[in-house]
Amino acid sequence: MPNTPVRLSFYGAAGTVTGSRYLLETGDRRILIDCGLFQGYKQLRLRNWTPLPFDAREIDAVILTHAHIDHSGFLPVLTRQGFRGPIYCSAATLELCKILLPDSAHLQEDDARFANRHGFSKHKPALPLYTQLDAHACLQQFQVVSTDARTALGEATAFTLKRAGHLLGACFVRLESRGVSVTFSGDLGRPDDLILQAPASPPATDFLVCESTYGDRTHPVIDPEAELAECLTPALARGAVVVVPAFAIGRAQSLLLQIARLKHRGQLPDVPVFLDSPMAIDASHLYRRFMDEHRLSAIDCDDMCRAATFVNTAEQSKSLSQRGGPMIIVSASGMATGGRVIHHLKAFAGDERNLILLTGFQAPGTRGASLAGGASRVRIHGEDWPVRAEVRQLQASSSHADAGEILAWLKQMPKPPRQIFITHGEPGASDTLRQRIEHQLGWAAIVPEYRQTIELTVLKWAPWH
Repeated sequence: MPNTPVRLSFYGAAGTVTGSRYLLETGDRRILIDCGLFQGYKQLRLRNWTPLPFDAREIDAVILTHAHIDHSGFLPVLTRQGFRGPIYCSAATLELCKILLPDSAHLQEDDARFANRHGFSKHKPALPLYTQLDAHACLQQFQVVSTDARTALGEATAFTLKRAGHLLGACFVRLESRGVSVTFSGDLGRPDDLILQAPASPPATDFLVCESTYGDRTHPVIDPEAELAECLTPALARGAVVVVPAFAIGRAQSLLLQIARLKHRGQLPDVPVFLDSPMAIDASHLYRRFMDEHRLSAIDCDDMCRAATFVNTAEQSKSLSQRGGPMIIVSASGMATGGRVIHHLKAFAGDERNLILLTGFQAPGTRGASLAGGASRVRIHGEDWPVRAEVRQLQASSSHADAGEILAWLKQMPKPPRQIFITHGEPGASDTLRQRIEHQLGWAAIVPEYRQTIELTVLKWAPWH
């Protein structure tokens, strides 16, 4: 099939930040790069329930850039619908998915049970998108591949994973097939991240699919520990309960390390700190297993794990609501979309002494985005809850490269790609990055639309599916 075109379809992360799903068809192989959940606005979340635009049974392989749910969280549905091929990823990504995917299913099962018990769902009965059995079943199809090693997919196609920073195990992936090379950035980390190694230099590639989460902004030059201390000190001095919605993998660990260092230097009082996320607790121990993925010493890893009291059971979590301040509760999820943190918001958001500290990107349509926007009430479990607590958002804690850092990464490419596809961003962020690439680098860049297909060999738009 020498003249068979290579086709790329954008079935997620097009026009929005979440739901990363890219289908590459090479003639003899159909490869899905990432298979994530849509999050945020209801119309996006409903996409998780709509029929797939392809037959899951016909997918030959999935290549996973990293473990975050908006990149991996739809895999249990894909396998339940008949996908039986390998799911390739790095070693750390597999270990994180063993934590994240069953936890995602557990939260969905809990939400469905809660909705049915209290009768606030429009669906009778409310059902989870997938179950813990589905999650554990899909994990059986994972296959670890080494970074920087070329892995063959049949006779005509191969791929290579390269370190992307951003998260333990995160990679960007370069595929080559029938004389065409395509690179998918996944989520790019920052060159000077507090914990993670910088992304590897990008390879030469014909086509590049590039994220744009922060494509319209530059992260401020702020010492993250100084910023954290400036937020926490006055709140703790007034006896606040500080509720920190934090991504369980990556952000929670970074915060604990910063708190440990601030306490050690006497810049924070020795108040109780609780890590109320079993998933984050499990992930914290992985930093000792994957020392080559980050900049921390073994002592740093130990300090990070000792910085908080680990809250394992639901009963222990509920007991926190009976405590007074000052104290700090770090709990998933980072955009306050589910998990134990929403119970803490119900308990503490109504008291003006308290502080809700947001720590990263808040996708439009999430509770975190509402809080960041100054909402006076948030909807939780079918009820509106008042927000009188102070709400602040850290500016120096992002694990995503900003626009300038993405451009600096692109400039490391040995030669310009034929085309860059800007994805994984809100429309304004994606188009701003497109313009900067065109104007500052002089390279061709476009923002593909949801469900758009492109024939890469001739770079021609194909009809929508």
